[in-house]
Amino acid sequence: MQAQGQMTNPGADATTVIVGVDGAGRSRRIRDLAAALDRPVRWVALPSSDADLDLVLTDARAAGAVVIVDDAHHGQPSSWRALAEAARAGQAMLIARRPVIRAAELADLDQVVAAAGMVDQLGPLDAAGVAAVVTEAGVLEPDEDTIEEIRTASGGMAAVAASLATATSGGSIATATSRGSIATTTSRGSVPAALRARVQRRLAGLPADGTAVTQVLALLLDVPDSVVARAAGVTLATVADTSNVLQELGMIAPGSASMIPAVAAAILTDLPVVVRRQLQDRVATALLDSGADPLLVSVQLRRARVQTPTAAVAYTHAADHLRFRDPGAAVSWYDAAVEAGAQPAAVDLGRAEAATQLGIPVDLTGVSGDPARLAIVGAAIAAQQGRWDRAAEALADADQPGAALAAVAWAATGQPERAGHAARRARTKPSGRTPEALARLAEAAAGLAKPEAMLPLLIESAEAAQRTPPDVVLPDSPHALGALVAGLTGDVSTAERLLLAGLAAGVGGPVTARRHQLLLAFTRMRAGRYDSAAAELAPGPDPTARDQLLAAALAAGMARRSGDVARMREAWNGVEAQLARRAVDLFAIEVLEELVVTAARLRQMVRARPVMDVLDDVVARAGDPPTWVVAVGWIRVQVAVAHEDAATAATVAGELATAATLAGPRQRAQGAAALAWADVLVGKVDVDRVCSVAGDLATNQLPWDASRLVGQAAIRTTDAAAARRMLEHARGLSAAEVGGGEQRGRAGVLSEREITVGRMVLEGRTQREIGSQLYLSPKTVEHHVARMRTKLDASSRAEFLAALRKHPGVVA
Repeated sequence: MQAQGQMTNPGADATTVIVGVDGAGRSRRIRDLAAALDRPVRWVALPSSDADLDLVLTDARAAGAVVIVDDAHHGQPSSWRALAEAARAGQAMLIARRPVIRAAELADLDQVVAAAGMVDQLGPLDAAGVAAVVTEAGVLEPDEDTIEEIRTASGGMAAVAASLATATSGGSIATATSRGSIATTTSRGSVPAALRARVQRRLAGLPADGTAVTQVLALLLDVPDSVVARAAGVTLATVADTSNVLQELGMIAPGSASMIPAVAAAILTDLPVVVRRQLQDRVATALLDSGADPLLVSVQLRRARVQTPTAAVAYTHAADHLRFRDPGAAVSWYDAAVEAGAQPAAVDLGRAEAATQLGIPVDLTGVSGDPARLAIVGAAIAAQQGRWDRAAEALADADQPGAALAAVAWAATGQPERAGHAARRARTKPSGRTPEALARLAEAAAGLAKPEAMLPLLIESAEAAQRTPPDVVLPDSPHALGALVAGLTGDVSTAERLLLAGLAAGVGGPVTARRHQLLLAFTRMRAGRYDSAAAELAPGPDPTARDQLLAAALAAGMARRSGDVARMREAWNGVEAQLARRAVDLFAIEVLEELVVTAARLRQMVRARPVMDVLDDVVARAGDPPTWVVAVGWIRVQVAVAHEDAATAATVAGELATAATLAGPRQRAQGAAALAWADVLVGKVDVDRVCSVAGDLATNQLPWDASRLVGQAAIRTTDAAAARRMLEHARGLSAAEVGGGEQRGRAGVLSEREITVGRMVLEGRTQREIGSQLYLSPKTVEHHVARMRTKLDASSRAEFLAALRKHPGVVA
């Protein structure tokens, strides 16, 4: 038996049966074999009368010729019996037929002839076989791409490949290069004339039901037979029978369930545009009625380039299904729906929801639809622009889940009573249950006065959003809000975990992913992990005003910490116009801190002062919660330090320290540091007090502020020994990740200072002893050790000591 795709010749005296579907090359094969024989041949054309056949057989016996029968399946029972009797009597015979035998007489003939020689089973041509066909058509040295294109489009069927190859030699070709995606138009003339004629002849022999099935199959959709039957208006049995016939006719390649792409193109070419659209619409309706997944339905229809009203409905359903899970794909599906005839007004709202999650500018003017959805999208757009006040107004009367989001907006603008009212409304409204993630988010917003109490609820909200993403456009993610609040309380590890989880889960869409990335870098910068911050800050667009402000604050903060005035000025110039909008909210308070202090350093406070005034108003409207009061006061202290304004520093420090007694550990550290700053500015330097206060700042994840306080105190003291001690202390506070180097800031890799501390830990020294030798406060040593344990992923002291012993450089 011939291997599939090969074209070898048998011996000249062999009697052979050639089996293959129409178009597989039976006739060409039998002619080649006949030409290779060294005996005379007599051709039998079936159907034939018994008398004519008898004359041919008699002549063949007399001449010692081989009888050759092409298309043996076209014969009649009497002809097959006569041929079988002749073969049994020793007549050499070569026959070619289709694979399916439907008559006992033909089966008998096949058995007799096959017993005398070999069976040649023709299958689809391989690349070498197609190359031979292309070369024979006159294409000299065809390239691999052309061969593969023709092989794919023809399904490896020799007759179809020959038609395409002939067109190629003439300079044009109509093919389908991938299943279900026709690579040319279906206008008249785009398919080779020989192929069109071949397909038309075969279609003419089909009954009406078979033609209907064939036209549906020509769309090259991967759908079950039940959908084909529904679209064609026939039974499942008719679909099965037609598929078998089409395979015998060489329109479906052997071993495949779908139509040959070039044949499908030929069928669609001859359908008038109106008929083709009607066909596509019937298929679209059948797919939708089948109950299949709307996305899978749409993929099938779009692959076949179906653009009908029914397809537009399918594309819209697919877009609606994806708009919160894959907004980029959803926008594409909405566009496809409009191209297929959907009214823009029917998709505008869904498209706006998807686009907002991509950070694409959206104008809601003229957009209609569900008022609740419109309000939520409008609020999200406003929040992305930093206008939480407008977000709150948009959601003021919103039903669930808008009420929960309104609570966040009211909290951001310093209105805890309204936030609490919205949170209660979210719990009690009868129109539907608020998603768990948004319910926890609203509860957190209602607790604005106590950020430490907000944080657990924000963590719960983030975890719920990861489990079941809410089907709404979020004005900000619970991960981002949680990270901002965690940073305010000095809980950097929680902030990082939230942001990394948000990035992994994709909560909020691509625009929020960029925000999570920026916040992660910002959080690490604030904690003194500058190299880690730079590593996380991959280049990318900042499409929203809110994130442009965040990126500028990050750039300004990094420049300020490295003393790069030129970069500070560049960051400030890029964001000055944004600050002029006075879009201020409580959650962005530390972001604003970086920008305002940069403005002070550049002597640009005239531009930043209005922002501080608005921030004062927001905190006052919130009822002057201690944590927020301290955050604003801390900015003012740093501005006073930048301006060498000792009087203002003293006044603000007193107010800040009083409020700090009612807040958390980080705020108390800031309060003590503010008082120390006020003394340092007038030359009063208590070395032990300054070092202790700075250690508390570092422990609460403000190492840069701690280092700067100690460094300035060292400059202002008149005691040389104390100055040296404090300068060493300042270097220790800021050395963890400053100065670059590939190894710094990476998990599991200790800085030089940390390696020194690690050696002393292994020697059994206490934190006080280590601090005394390195001119560090015990608190600073504690901070170093805590960071080292985090880097080495050690959950216990035993694990920590074991990791130190294995770390390069710690053990000599």
